[in-house]
Amino acid sequence: MGTFFFISLVGNAQTEKLNIIYILADDLGYSELECYGNKFNETPFLNKLASEGMRFTRFYAAAPVCSPYRAALMTGQYPARLKITDYLRPNSAQHLPLSHTTLAEMLKANGYHTGIVGKWHLSGYVKEGASEETLPDQHGFDEVLVSENRGIAEGAYFWPYFWNREIQKKLPGEHEYLTDRQHYEALEFIERNKDQPFFLYLSHYAVHTAVHGKPELVEHFKNKKGAGTSEARPKNKADDPYKPGGTGVWAKENNPHLAAQLKVVDEGVGAILKKLTELGLDKNTLIIFTSDNGGETRVTNNAPLKAGKSCLYEGGVREPFIIWGPGIKKGAVCSQPLVNFDVYPTFEELIKAKKNNQPLDGFSFARLLKNPEKKMSDRKFYWHYPLDQPHFLGGRSAGSIIDGKWKLIEFFDDNTNELYNMENDLGEANNLSDKNPKIVTQLKKELATWRKNVGVEM
Repeated sequence: MGTFFFISLVGNAQTEKLNIIYILADDLGYSELECYGNKFNETPFLNKLASEGMRFTRFYAAAPVCSPYRAALMTGQYPARLKITDYLRPNSAQHLPLSHTTLAEMLKANGYHTGIVGKWHLSGYVKEGASEETLPDQHGFDEVLVSENRGIAEGAYFWPYFWNREIQKKLPGEHEYLTDRQHYEALEFIERNKDQPFFLYLSHYAVHTAVHGKPELVEHFKNKKGAGTSEARPKNKADDPYKPGGTGVWAKENNPHLAAQLKVVDEGVGAILKKLTELGLDKNTLIIFTSDNGGETRVTNNAPLKAGKSCLYEGGVREPFIIWGPGIKKGAVCSQPLVNFDVYPTFEELIKAKKNNQPLDGFSFARLLKNPEKKMSDRKFYWHYPLDQPHFLGGRSAGSIIDGKWKLIEFFDDNTNELYNMENDLGEANNLSDKNPKIVTQLKKELATWRKNVGVEM
């Protein structure tokens, strides 16, 4: 393997190679972390990441559901350009095309050993009836660990895992917990690759519903002041803590199962920080923590943002985003709007990557990591989320654009529009479309032009 160098974010040449760890939670809303204002959940290690790194307050997902976010992350392109605009069903023939150079392939071409621990969800699955599939090993990942080869449905957080029946239990005790297993594999990956540059994509299944926490942690949060409640589901009338659907699972606020799952995710962040320090890798490793879309409103409310997963309101697409590593301004907060397909060109710049021929829709935000106030180029943000029928969580077929302070949502199902001033209406409470018809017309024109330019299918 050749020797690769990076220029630190503070501008000094370093001989250490920049390792990258991208930690992605599933369906974790913007407001669930303590460092984003939550008063019920417990996330001390993520708080540590934020206090020693940088926290972003306007970081967007490219879509309000799973698969298109992940497609955009892997390619640096709009989901609409990729023709992946909704989550892929288990028997879907659609998958991320092999013709694209993924984030893993780009890093691999620049000397990185790559690994994914966990969720992929960029393909249908042959074992579910799909005509073909492309799993992570076909997209540049050298190691694929604890990853699904069947549909995840409502999840399985205790072994055996029905979405991959070939996974054997490794952890002691009768009830191996999935998030613990993912952290075990992540730590082993770091240990194995301590002497070469690595990219670890730790892609959690938590906190996807049905949320299901470890019993001792669920009890801890059930006993906290303000804990939400819900009755056990009929399929678990006995309230067996190791079976899904127990008490508290569908609490709409301060959900004890969601809090318990998040605490284990947080503990894993702490374990990774400890491992990096033990191996002497803490000075040349970049860690990002974020989520793929807003929280499900069946188990949280995403306040002060409006709505959640499946919706183009802020609650569906605004994500927590924390970055920690060498040269990053400690304890800084960045309020500039960014989107998850900006990650690809940012990594390219940070590692001084050899350029490939893949066109990118994102923009590098590497300059912000030293100075969060540094001016980025003016840009518009676009979403395309066409649906044959409303999402079961309430999302509607729609497109959206943010241009400066204005945000327009254009609903395709009934041809209505909503316009919000994002400078003074974070909760999108005041629809100003009737008062500003010229702005609506202009934004709809810009959105239509963008759709044409990227070859959108309506």
